[in-house]
Amino acid sequence: MCVENTPPPSGRLTRRGVLAGAAALAGTSAVLAQAVSPAAASGGAPEASRGGAGRGGDLVVEGGTLLDPATGEVTEDAVVVITGGVVRAAGSRARLGNRVPSGVPVLRAHGRWVLPGLVDAHIHLNTAAEARDAVRKGATSARSGSTNFFQDIAVRELARQVPEQAPRLRAAGVFVTPDLGDTLLADPELAPLARLRDGVRSPEALRRVVEVNLARGADTVKTRVNERAGLPEQDPLTQVYDHEQLSAIVAAARRGGKGVLCHSYSEKGCHDAVTAGIRSLEHGAFVGERTLHEMRRRGTYFTPTLTAIAGLADSPDPVLAERGRTYLPVLKRAVLAAHELGVPLAAGTDSSGGAVDPVGGEVVLMHAAGVPALDALRTATTGAAQLLGLGSTVGRLARGYAGDVLVVDGDPLADPGVLTRPAHVVRAGFQVQAA
Repeated sequence: MCVENTPPPSGRLTRRGVLAGAAALAGTSAVLAQAVSPAAASGGAPEASRGGAGRGGDLVVEGGTLLDPATGEVTEDAVVVITGGVVRAAGSRARLGNRVPSGVPVLRAHGRWVLPGLVDAHIHLNTAAEARDAVRKGATSARSGSTNFFQDIAVRELARQVPEQAPRLRAAGVFVTPDLGDTLLADPELAPLARLRDGVRSPEALRRVVEVNLARGADTVKTRVNERAGLPEQDPLTQVYDHEQLSAIVAAARRGGKGVLCHSYSEKGCHDAVTAGIRSLEHGAFVGERTLHEMRRRGTYFTPTLTAIAGLADSPDPVLAERGRTYLPVLKRAVLAAHELGVPLAAGTDSSGGAVDPVGGEVVLMHAAGVPALDALRTATTGAAQLLGLGSTVGRLARGYAGDVLVVDGDPLADPGVLTRPAHVVRAGFQVQAA
């Protein structure tokens, strides 16, 4: 193999250049340059006081009905105090008393429901515009499903510096897939793989792509076991990696302390991926009972991306439309079976190509599949936060948690559809114009 004796990729020599190129492609460089000026900073967050770059805002959300997804507790006439982008206090006005600071911007939520910002556990964010749109639609945290040229790592850095412009992001870097295509141009360290006649399939080649991702700062690794459902010329039940190859990917990721999310459809593919040790199963339309039991035993998450499968049914392409109509009811049954067995579920839209679907719609589809409303909400709050490794800071509005807030016009437990139409979004204490 041409990569067998190649030394590990540099974490230093090319990272700056590679990520500068990714930032240019994503359009994040221009956003960051604009954000450093005082005028741009004040214009970007007119409703909240701003500190230095990367610091969260100060805000009080008062008067709404507060819902805690972790407990299901509902608090009337609630107050949420956010300082420096972090919740300092949350509860009833009567209980908080004089802990509400004066001179801080106030968001009045009377007659509305208040809950934590949502988590999209599978989304493709290639540009600053897509990242901003995701926040406006309620996704204040997210996990990337990979990008072609490390744009998600650039988006993650944008979120750290100007949080109201992008979701808090777990980046996946580039896809570990047999045919890298133009992604070979994403990094000089990937160029030797162009010589491989059969693509990225050998243990050395698989390890190489994972190592390059980790050297460039990826938080997780994305791979596949089946072909794509969204391309009519491909068969989503055709397997592209076997158990041994998937195990090599998982082992390489684990050496870097990272988990793996795996695009999957067929039952055999799902089982091979789960038993290889992946962290989460993506799509998984035909996942079977034996695999669900194995997922429950291992704590493997299921991210069904119902939104994406439902979207296929509306495709003008007859092959994709029929695929969507066939797969969606099967996937809904799998979701309900997973929930009843105790497999952890996470909401993900699989948004890509410039169109961002509200992750609240995934909660609606989870509920339509038979998952109780509170549990469906947890797939986009506490449950997804755990998958992302953010369980102690995201998914609730409690002391020490992120100051990410969704304000909606109704009870999301009675009508999860209100999550798709947020009245207000707050990201790290900054008000964001809702979509």
